[in-house]
Amino acid sequence: MTFREDILQGIPKELPEKFTYSDNVNHAPKRKDILSKKEKQLAVRNALRYFPKKWHAILAVEFAQELKDFGRIYMYRFKPKYTMYARPIEEYPAQCSQAAAIMLMIQNNLDPVVAQHPEELITYGGNGAVFQNWAQYLLTMQYLANMTETQSLHMYSGHPMGLFPSSKNAPRVVVTNGMMIPNYSKPDHWEKYNALGVTQYGQMTAGSFMYIGPQGIVHGTTITIMNAFRKVLLKDETSAGKVFLTAGLGGMSGAQPKAGNIAGCITVCAEVNEKAAKKRFEQGWVDVLTHNLDDLVNRVKEAQANSEVVSIAFIGNVVEVWERFDTEDIFVHLGSDQTSLHIPWTGGYYPVGLSYNAANEMIKNEPEKFKVQVQASLKRHAAAINRHAAKGTYFFDYGNAFLLEASRAGADVMAANGIDFKYPSYVQDILGPMCFDYGFGPFRWVCTSGNPEDLDKTDEIAKQVLQDIMKHAPEEIQLQMQDNVTWIQDAKKNKLVVGSQARILYADAEGRAKIALAFNKAIANVEIGPVVLGRDHHDVSGTDSPYRETSNIYDGSQFTADMAIQNVIGDSFRGATWVSIHNGGGVGWGEVINGGFGMLLDGSDEAEERLKGMLFFDVNNGIARRSWARNNEALFAIKREMDRTPELQVTLPNLVEEELLENLF
Repeated sequence: MTFREDILQGIPKELPEKFTYSDNVNHAPKRKDILSKKEKQLAVRNALRYFPKKWHAILAVEFAQELKDFGRIYMYRFKPKYTMYARPIEEYPAQCSQAAAIMLMIQNNLDPVVAQHPEELITYGGNGAVFQNWAQYLLTMQYLANMTETQSLHMYSGHPMGLFPSSKNAPRVVVTNGMMIPNYSKPDHWEKYNALGVTQYGQMTAGSFMYIGPQGIVHGTTITIMNAFRKVLLKDETSAGKVFLTAGLGGMSGAQPKAGNIAGCITVCAEVNEKAAKKRFEQGWVDVLTHNLDDLVNRVKEAQANSEVVSIAFIGNVVEVWERFDTEDIFVHLGSDQTSLHIPWTGGYYPVGLSYNAANEMIKNEPEKFKVQVQASLKRHAAAINRHAAKGTYFFDYGNAFLLEASRAGADVMAANGIDFKYPSYVQDILGPMCFDYGFGPFRWVCTSGNPEDLDKTDEIAKQVLQDIMKHAPEEIQLQMQDNVTWIQDAKKNKLVVGSQARILYADAEGRAKIALAFNKAIANVEIGPVVLGRDHHDVSGTDSPYRETSNIYDGSQFTADMAIQNVIGDSFRGATWVSIHNGGGVGWGEVINGGFGMLLDGSDEAEERLKGMLFFDVNNGIARRSWARNNEALFAIKREMDRTPELQVTLPNLVEEELLENLF
């Protein structure tokens, strides 16, 4: 069959050959055995409803074995035989271009060079799934191929519920992931209900089809590292020869060594999964690989002596690196961690003293013992960091729930007041006040032609727009503007593309809208092909996450989720091509609600109207909420926007003198 015929058939008419499982692929961790016998029967019953009754006898045995072996039913047999990658948009069989763009983005998320565990439909973060199983993928692609401009596809945690009559101005796809009743949103609830096949963890941009490989976080990571060094270095010092020590290379964390190179430091990144480390090395995202701790110490000392800019991946446990650098008296200027501690018991964090394979066996066969090992490792990890911090290391939590899980393990990470952590979140110290409160966040786009020349042209368009804005920008945001101009003019040189021809750029509402308008004009003039706009959920408005995106909200509302819900609803009727809302994300199931969007620019007047309304709300919704929380930078930004946009009227807080409150209670 041709690619188009394969897409159009959906579930095959004939039962495909049984899938050959290979250990050479980077597979998802085996999930723990959490279902009762009756629940396992229900999981198989749920899986079989995708297929005709004549196949049930064969598939029931097969799916039961998958559940036993992997803790999930992935339906490997139904994985398509064609190569998975983002094709040029015109190659997709579709009734409308918006549907074709979504098909392109789905395939990019599942491209083996992009996805962390492609055969399990997991894009990043250890469990960030596009779909729960391959039947859902096949049906979704078939629905999209047949969709018209007056239909919307509604997706329940990877399951395509169906095409419903809609309107041309409505989103073509509405995605929900993990929307649990609050009392059923603990980590084990995800394990149970995902195993049953009724919900999934969409992470952030995995389940919303907007992942663009590690580039998706590399800009924010670069900004974070650059500004962290600005906090610790003297005025005339540079970051060359200074050490940034962290962990994680599997998914989004793979951006760290590339960001360190761009920021101009020595990056040491530990990763226990050798396949993940080698993948980043082969992609050119890390300069040096080493298995040996002695070699690592010698190489870092050499780099310090020569004021090098270099990234080094240590294939091993980061706890050993922190401890060895302490005894060797290697000074670490910056420290962090980007392992997937939002899922600490299922392969997100590997304890020191266990090999990668031994840990994976323990996850499946001795989950309670594994939990004890993880918590002991976290205490040892935190103790080593504390020794470095006493020497002057600036350690920050990278929003991966490191401090949260370390505190739950009983590690020494709490401040003297017993309430706060002794180390800041990077959002509290850097991205919150310096970017999000001003409206700057990770705007991104994908050139649907697949042509690198289109990406070059969009880079140039974006640079020119930012330079024009910068001429009249207030002093408060000049640093942000300059960092972004520098970023976009060096983007091609830094070789950031993995998978689709995509780019990310931190921009505010003005920048996003003007860049998008310029793109739409270029498309109308046939200078470039259609462009998909989107963003990371890790942004100004999209995410309510008290330990990350909204950790610099101090009025108590950091534990509410109104902003994210308002964001996805508001985007949906202002012109988004698709919208998504998820439970989970980068800090854990039940810890965050986050929303995203996608928008196709096709050069039309309608696209111009949609982008003006939607991009404005998508950013200013969050600035308004942040200003109501009394954040000074957000107050500046929303007042400035109200001056420019008379139709915008936002409730502003009346500030209270501290002395008035001191003796009230």
